[in-house]
Amino acid sequence: MTGVRDNKALSRFELDVDGALAFANYRLVPGTVIITHTETPPALRGRGIASELVRGALALIRADGHKVVAGCSFVSDYLDRHPEYSDMVG
Repeated sequence: MTGVRDNKALSRFELDVDGALAFANYRLVPGTVIITHTETPPALRGRGIASELVRGALALIRADGHKVVAGCSFVSDYLDRHPEYSDMVG
């Protein structure tokens, strides 16, 4: 399992890497998590950190039995490239 955590107080999934924080903001609706924005600090870009963040977020969402809606282009592209998550798309 990755180090991705759900920071419920801030409504975002977080991943600490090398002292920097990548995150994915979300909004909850009944039974569904809408990921609205992902952000990776410039120093971490190009290393697959955002993909690791989304993969971890999807694992947490799946464990909770929720669906996911891509509210940002990165998550939308990620879901298009990873059909193993198609059962979760709401």
